[in-house]
This record gives sequence, structure tokens and C-alpha cells, in this order.
Amino acid sequence: MTISSEKFRDALRHFPSGVTVVTIQTPTDEPPHGLTVSAFASVSPEPPIVLIAIDHRASANEMLAQEGTVFAVNILAQDQMETSNRFAWLKDQDRFAVGDWDTAVTGAPILKDALAWLDCKIYERHPAGTHTIYLGEVVASDVPRPDEAPLVYWNRGYRCLQKPPK
Repeated sequence: MTISSEKFRDALRHFPSGVTVVTIQTPTDEPPHGLTVSAFASVSPEPPIVLIAIDHRASANEMLAQEGTVFAVNILAQDQMETSNRFAWLKDQDRFAVGDWDTAVTGAPILKDALAWLDCKIYERHPAGTHTIYLGEVVASDVPRPDEAPLVYWNRGYRCLQKPPK
């Protein structure tokens, strides 16, 4: 017997996570797409592999299912809540209209002033319940803001980190 979706979500909202914007570029002439993602983790340092989990209902899932699609994980700094909200909620406007965007090796958009970014080609895909887990092999990365704090999401809201007292 499994627990209800509500009980599962209630428990997980107590686990803090970093906030990322995952950007996607297909091999076709489709414009790039992006969405806010907290289901992100490091998997392996050799080769360097990360994972993202994307809901099957998201248009990003269809794009990532295409052969040759690439993605970037843009790790947000705590002053980038507006960017997170833009990619989470904005539907009919260009999400990329705000921010300093570029590309790295794969052609997926990278946020030049993110805390850090990882440029990835798809390594493997794994269906998992309502989501698909996409493993990405990291082909390029940078840490534009190494001394700043990350944006954190916990208990249904953004949080800021504080350094512990000495």
C-alpha cells in the first residue's frame, strides 16, 4: 500500500531544495523553452552527470523526448526569485525577454549571471510515475557568482540562507 499524493507532498515540502531554470533547445527550428525546476541532482562526477525530473504534462517533456535535444541547468542565486517566477508562471510571453542569455557548447540557453550553470546533452531517459527522469552529461559549466548564496525553496516559499554565527 502506498501513501496518498497529498501526504507525500506534505512530507517533501519540508525538504529544502535549490531552484534552477532548465532551458531546452531542440534540434529543430523551435524557439528555446525553459521552466523552473527543483527536481535536480548530481549523479556522477565521472562522467559528469546530473538529473532533472520533468512532469509528463509539461511541454518541456515532449521537447526533451526528441532525439538531439539538449538542456542547460541554470542554478539561481537568492536575488533571482523573479527569474524563477517568470519561468514557473509566465505562459503567453517570451520567458527569455528578461535576463542576460547566451549559449555555451550545446546551444541550450544559459543565464550568464546565474549562480552557476551546467550545459548538458541527454545521456539517458527513464519514465518514473508521473515524470520522466532525464540524465544529462555535462559538457560545459561555469560559476559566474561563486561567493553568493543560492535561491532555496522550502515549505512552499523561497528562503534566504544565513551564515551561522562564529
